[in-house]
Amino acid sequence: MKITRISAYRVDLPLHEGSYKWSGGKSVDVFDSTVVQIDTDEGVVGFGEVCPLGPFYLPAYGNGCRAGVRELGPHLLGEDPLQTNRLDRRMDAALKGHAYVKSGIDMACWDILGKATGQPVCVLLGGRYGDDFLLYRAISQESPEAMAGRVAGYRAEGYRRFQLKVGGDPDVDIDRIHAVAEKLQPGDRLIADANTGWLMHEAMRVVRGVRDVDVYIEQPCLSYDECLSIRRHTDHPFILDEVIDSVDDLLRGRADKAMDVVNIKISKFGGLTRAKQARDLCVELGIAMTLEDSWGGDIVTAAIAHLAHSTPPEFLFTATDFNSYVTVSNAAGAPRRVNGRMAASAAPGLGVTPLMEVLGKPLVVVE
Repeated sequence: MKITRISAYRVDLPLHEGSYKWSGGKSVDVFDSTVVQIDTDEGVVGFGEVCPLGPFYLPAYGNGCRAGVRELGPHLLGEDPLQTNRLDRRMDAALKGHAYVKSGIDMACWDILGKATGQPVCVLLGGRYGDDFLLYRAISQESPEAMAGRVAGYRAEGYRRFQLKVGGDPDVDIDRIHAVAEKLQPGDRLIADANTGWLMHEAMRVVRGVRDVDVYIEQPCLSYDECLSIRRHTDHPFILDEVIDSVDDLLRGRADKAMDVVNIKISKFGGLTRAKQARDLCVELGIAMTLEDSWGGDIVTAAIAHLAHSTPPEFLFTATDFNSYVTVSNAAGAPRRVNGRMAASAAPGLGVTPLMEVLGKPLVVVE
């Protein structure tokens, strides 16, 4: 089987709640998502999706993804999409860095592999564990009272993991954490995610100010060394995210005892191939994981579901269902939240059928 065409589409994804806000005053109202389509000489077609969290979160942005597909695509024509590891190396040889650009292409190849073999991607990623898995709900940054007020509604939807967007004024963040903690019930878990937003002295004030709260601290500062310093000054469970985007980072974090949980985002690692490598290493090292992506619609949500469903449950801290946050569906057959949980499709490949009337005309075609 050979790749004959690579296309990229843009789909705007507005939010049900109007906007999504996190540290440093960052916010997004409409997400710019890129859907990648790969055609083959045997008629099997695969789809992937990449959706950066705006251009000011990680080194990634929507137009960059599509420009990267235009740059990388000619090097992949004629390659076998079923050989995912080989194709991953081919992409790295043709384009240094820019992992997020490669993610949609890699995801589409896994979709093709599943369709060609008649297997859902979760089986190809290692097997299907249980009937479903647990999700978390991100709570966009607002006043302490407003954030606390959202907990009951989200719990009614079945969520038991609540990720607060903090990383602002330390005094306000301390109030946010306390206010939401007061709304928790037995079995709930609370994560305070600063998204790199605090300086070290601010992070120290916060972890001291919430010493009495059962809360996970996620990515308090910008750099790995800053986060490690905070880790060594608190006994709160600790999560690293933005500073972990390779196997080398995972090994360093494990050696330094820098985290209890790690957040593996598919596009940050460069696709399902690399995310699987990181996931499998975490299982061997005994590190729990949040499995997700930067953002996305139905296709990204399907990929997250397959990665999460193929992860031993004791190592899956949580995952997310981005398609429940947005108002536009870009594919039929995507998994949906049921009482705070989700299951990967049992259909071959990712199990989704893109809605071409939503995708419109491709902005990039390489053939």
